[in-house]
Amino acid sequence: MKNIFFKYSAATLATLLLVSGCTDDFEDINTNPSTYTQSSFDANYLLTTSQLAYTGSSDFAYDTWRGNLIYSSTMIQGLSTVVSYWAGDKYLLNEAYTAAYWGNNTVGAYAEQVKPVTDMVEFTKGKAQYKNLHQVGRIMRALVMSRLTDLYGDVPYTDAGKGYYTGVIRPRYDKQQDIYNDLLKEVEEATTALDPSADIPTGDVFYKGNIAQWQRLGNTLLLRLAMRLTKVDPAKAQAYATKVQGKTMQSNADNAYVLHDVAGARVTQNRNSQVLLGDGGQEHYYVKWSQTFIDFLKNNNDPRLSKVAVTELYTSEVTKTQNPGAISAPAAQKGMPNGKDLSGRAAYDISGAANYTTMSAYSSPSPGMIKRNGPTFVLTYAESELLLAEAAQRWGLGSASQHYNAGVRAAMTYLSQYDPTMAVAEADVSTYLTAHPYAAGSGLEQINTQYWALTNTMLDFYESWSNYRRSGFPLLTPVVYPNNATNGQIPRRFPYPTTEITSNPDNYRTAHESVPGGDFLTGRVWWDK
Repeated sequence: MKNIFFKYSAATLATLLLVSGCTDDFEDINTNPSTYTQSSFDANYLLTTSQLAYTGSSDFAYDTWRGNLIYSSTMIQGLSTVVSYWAGDKYLLNEAYTAAYWGNNTVGAYAEQVKPVTDMVEFTKGKAQYKNLHQVGRIMRALVMSRLTDLYGDVPYTDAGKGYYTGVIRPRYDKQQDIYNDLLKEVEEATTALDPSADIPTGDVFYKGNIAQWQRLGNTLLLRLAMRLTKVDPAKAQAYATKVQGKTMQSNADNAYVLHDVAGARVTQNRNSQVLLGDGGQEHYYVKWSQTFIDFLKNNNDPRLSKVAVTELYTSEVTKTQNPGAISAPAAQKGMPNGKDLSGRAAYDISGAANYTTMSAYSSPSPGMIKRNGPTFVLTYAESELLLAEAAQRWGLGSASQHYNAGVRAAMTYLSQYDPTMAVAEADVSTYLTAHPYAAGSGLEQINTQYWALTNTMLDFYESWSNYRRSGFPLLTPVVYPNNATNGQIPRRFPYPTTEITSNPDNYRTAHESVPGGDFLTGRVWWDK
């Protein structure tokens, strides 16, 4: 995987003017981009670009830093921090940060993800040599667009990224209900059309062109999209959950992730890691696992605790050298309460927290999770099994307990894909499941609380926040902080970027005025009824 990623990322990023990097194959695969024509360009480059861009932006990780970490991770109480500009931890509104994922004409999801993946779909349409690549592109576009609509609600979808093809430079905002209906159609059609006897995508960072795995990824994505609808269209959710029975991911070997590289340009590094290692400030010292998350693991004797958390990792806000004597013992782990700061005000300063001793004594993500060349997880077998468990609990589609056990087991054992030192022993998983058996009476809470724990360890806080809004679990206590923007409620969506007022005024105005609850952090997307 690493070799494929490195080979194509350099060529792709140079070709598409994202960044330029150096590789041993530079002269062979990175000839003058101006000589490319419709007949000579290899569309596989666009797949690599799309997969890499989905894991973080090219402008110093701002999408990831602001959308995934500053806001999503802290609102969902996966991480906690006293860094003053991490507004999500206190439910404050920083419009530049909530708009970062959307972006503008040069950076953000629309410029860096939607545009290249739409180009891939359009460029490969009707071309026999790209039969599978075209379908993979449709699945990737659905993956990209589903996150955008989950964060903001109604968004440009049908016209998005198609300005070159349609001449529409001010795309309309599609209703989220219509977006979801089309996402389900697109993923189902594309997954069905994948052909193991046709072309093998050569720019595929996820699976090295393994079409059978793409089929399982497509069906797993279809399941996740369907389960988003449990509040608003349970019949449709059930229908699609029924369709994918036996077709989703089968083991952790099917996990979709990008394994990063530090040998090339900075953009090829793991974006979560760059932030958590303190590349932009003091995040290495002041961003910790939340007390809510650590207490959940600790109170349940969860074997993940000693793998994902360490104390004393950094002993100073100045030095960014990791302490080789960091402590992983479960008893030493301690999460930082959300909603605290360094203001000196008795009610809010972290020094007044009941469990405060020193900043270093709070638990940090373990070194194995935040390597610059470590993986960014996109979609996993554990997610699939936990969603199947909920479908079974709701509609009798198979055994809820069997899917739950498989999901929890996978959620623990997949950690070795970060680093071999993070491997959880199968015997420890069995002990945990024996001590915490599935109980149908509280099944939905068990399943979705485990889903929250899993996506926290994946550092996919976008998904953790979305599933919380959809399911209502885990049961979280909102923080209390002065002058917050939500009246003390956990935020439900990102407001639209104010740049849309001038760049796309008529379409923005219509969408802005139709958000249930208003275009605020407290407004709601369609499926969050």
